[in-house]
Amino acid sequence: MTPRRNARPAGTPAYLVLYERLRAGILSGQLAAGSRLPPSRALAAETGLSRNTVLAALAQLEAEGYIVGRRGSGTYVASVLPEHMLTAGTRLRVPARPGTGAATLSERGQRLTQIRRMPLPAVIGREPKGTAFLIGLPALDRFPFETWTRLHTERLRRSAARLMTYDDPAGYRPLREAIAAHVGTSRGIRCSADQVVVTSGSQQALELCARILLDPGDAAWLEDPGYLGARAALVSAGARLVPVPVDEEGLDVAAGIAREPDARLAVVTPSYQFPLGHTMSLPRRIALIEWAGSRNAWIVEDDYDAEFHYVGRPHAALAAIDAHQRVVYVGTFSKVLFPGLRLGYLVAPPHLVDGFVAARLSTDIHASLFDQAVVADFMTAGHLTRHLRRMRVLHRERQQELLRLAEPLVGALDLAPSNGGLHLIGRLHPSRDDRAIARRAVQDGVHVWPLSTHYLGAEPRPALLLGYAGTTPEDMRAGIRVLERALG
Repeated sequence: MTPRRNARPAGTPAYLVLYERLRAGILSGQLAAGSRLPPSRALAAETGLSRNTVLAALAQLEAEGYIVGRRGSGTYVASVLPEHMLTAGTRLRVPARPGTGAATLSERGQRLTQIRRMPLPAVIGREPKGTAFLIGLPALDRFPFETWTRLHTERLRRSAARLMTYDDPAGYRPLREAIAAHVGTSRGIRCSADQVVVTSGSQQALELCARILLDPGDAAWLEDPGYLGARAALVSAGARLVPVPVDEEGLDVAAGIAREPDARLAVVTPSYQFPLGHTMSLPRRIALIEWAGSRNAWIVEDDYDAEFHYVGRPHAALAAIDAHQRVVYVGTFSKVLFPGLRLGYLVAPPHLVDGFVAARLSTDIHASLFDQAVVADFMTAGHLTRHLRRMRVLHRERQQELLRLAEPLVGALDLAPSNGGLHLIGRLHPSRDDRAIARRAVQDGVHVWPLSTHYLGAEPRPALLLGYAGTTPEDMRAGIRVLERALG
């Protein structure tokens, strides 16, 4: 069998058309395993193609394992085709053993499944109808795509092969240097690049902290209400959760000491407490650091959106005022760039770095080296600083727009302004069910998030979290109309 000469699809190289026809003949059995193909000159004559075109098609088939060339003998169809090596056999099956019962998760696994993660369930795996009011999103519609694309292209030209190999599990060195410089300027943290470990998002940083700083059964303070991702990280490490109340001054350190003075670790969001948005006062910060120093405990400072402060000067990070070296600082690029990047980092005291690097190596070795390099270029060229300046102005404008648009809802939903962050809290009447309202809203594509899901020990207060930074003005107006219907 030899392929017939047919018109090839427009734009398709002639050698690929011949390659596909020969491959189809091999897979269908028309060209049997072990059979000899006609010489290249004969194929060229029969198909009306040049010999070079025929040789290119045969070279492609040989490179992929469909044919085998034998010196002095000719070219033959391979006895074992590539598809056979890529498809698992299913003939042999292990029979089920009677009486073993259904497979179940571990107790820890079952607890993890009960923790509903932030807004992902509403949007993952499908295209959202709009951007209102997704929390945790910056203004992606104003991202500097042209600059980002240019940096990508330049990286591909300069060092594509270099970035396709393995690298230091602590992270790409130029990016770690850029991060150390950035947190030194923006958060007052004096550190070297050797103290920085790049992670696949801040969630992985929290997981690594829980893994190397806790043993199963150790007590850990958790803000109540608090971040569900931190709760999940502690549960996965087998920690005993100690919910500590939060008020206008942030985590109530005295309440934490009263409940569990010998806790091994505390996870806090002091810049803008998630989800309430309060900033931890300086006396509380000092009290927390003194507790950790006196009890040989650790503090994990999740500084998830401290870059977005709109009024006055922000407080220095806990890690910047920690004289005991008990604070592990966690940052992310999800809020300052975009969450799909999946890059975060932690800054650890020097004596903990080896442990974090070993834990990082035991997971996925390191994040995408190419993405790390592009982010490093973005930072060192000054693009991040300029981008953050623009976003602070834009996010503040969008917060003010949301407050203006929500005025007709006062009484049913009471929003209060915030000095920073990416979302606002909308208080509901104590009799309302915030989860039910959120479910009704999401059916129409508006992704408000119920505050009650974030409480662990305290009595939940019904409210909705409304993200404004990543919501365009058009979607904001439409979202308010949907929310008005959902509130009934």
